[in-house]
Amino acid sequence: MTDKLEELSRKFEHLTAELSDPEVLGNQERLKSVSKERAGLEKIVETYRERTDVDRQLADLHAMLGDQDPEVRQMAKDELPGLQARRDSLDEKLKILLLPKDPCDERDVILEIRAGTGGDEAGLFAGELLRAYLRYAEARGWKADLLDSQEGGAGGVKEASVAISGDEVYSSLKYESGVHRVQRVPETEAQGRIHTSTVTVAVLPEADEVEVKINPADLEWDVMRSTGSGGQSVNTTDSAVRVTHRPSGIIVKCQQEKSQQKNRSMALKMLRAKLYEQEQGRIKTAQDSSRKAQVGTGERSEKIRTYNFPQDRCTDHRIGLTLHNLPALMGGDLDELVTALRTHDTAEKLR
Repeated sequence: MTDKLEELSRKFEHLTAELSDPEVLGNQERLKSVSKERAGLEKIVETYRERTDVDRQLADLHAMLGDQDPEVRQMAKDELPGLQARRDSLDEKLKILLLPKDPCDERDVILEIRAGTGGDEAGLFAGELLRAYLRYAEARGWKADLLDSQEGGAGGVKEASVAISGDEVYSSLKYESGVHRVQRVPETEAQGRIHTSTVTVAVLPEADEVEVKINPADLEWDVMRSTGSGGQSVNTTDSAVRVTHRPSGIIVKCQQEKSQQKNRSMALKMLRAKLYEQEQGRIKTAQDSSRKAQVGTGERSEKIRTYNFPQDRCTDHRIGLTLHNLPALMGGDLDELVTALRTHDTAEKLR
């Protein structure tokens, strides 16, 4: 591990020097790439340097154990356990930092929510889940833009798409992909019977134009009038767009912006994310055996979580975690869930 850390330390120093190179400073793409790569190594190098400093202190203490002065020897004995424990802690931290990272962790995402089985109740819960994610994004300081939404019955949401951007969005939301099941008594249920509904969530990492090249000749564009509630110009201009990618059959719609051009741009962003997910899905299928020990992060058919309102219980079936604070969860307080899923995934990778 030391050889690997030394290599990363040298690379970090090289990248740091590049940030002062006039050629790099004059090339925005190169500057962005170097800065991003350096930032990815910074925590590892800082931790390694701290451990190296602790190693020097340990060597000094071991030397003091042979000192002729009994007070010096005792002082070394007293300090040795604490310093050894610190070194062990830094070693564990380095093991985690050196784990292979999901290349998508730092990406922004397109989050899609669709009402599943359960009729109006599914649509109502889809709307509540959407609000929970928007509040979570707000609490994290992320930017969330509603791209498209279709109302369901009883004021619920049939489906919705949101673009969320910020610091490491995908790393926090990737575990939300899958089927969310809700169990509760609908307001319209006179007999008080518990109704089970489902909502499907998909979290797609955004892809840039270099990663996903789209041939304009493969696209079929349709322009239409926006639907749903909105401010001035909504429902009065043909600003909503729908694009069909003929080779894949993927259809994307965007209607939230007043400008048709902006809706076209957002629709292409959504399409790239879907095409990127499709390609990553093929890769993951080919590497399926290596995914068995990891927390599910992409199967839309996988039932990942149950929200039982009568018992104030939320259970994540992948890691066996049960929490009893549904009002807080539905209010966007997802930190405990996200942390537990990350911790479990890290522990499985360390094994």
